[in-house]
Amino acid sequence: MSLPGGMEFIVIIFAILLLFGGRKIPELMKGLGQGIREFNSAKESIKIGLEDGMQDKT
Repeated sequence: MSLPGGMEFIVIIFAILLLFGGRKIPELMKGLGQGIREFNSAKESIKIGLEDGMQDKT
C-alpha cells in the first residue's frame, strides 16, 4: 500500500472539513492525540511487564 500523494491528501482534508466542519476538527484532533497517548502508555506498561516477567524467569 502506498502513501497518498499531494492531490489525494487535499481531497481527504477537504472531505474531513465537509463532514465535520471547521469547529469540530480541533476537538477530533484532541481526542485522537489522547487516544494515541493512552495506546502508547498501555504499550509501554505491557512492555515493562513482559521485561519484568523475563527477568523473574532467569
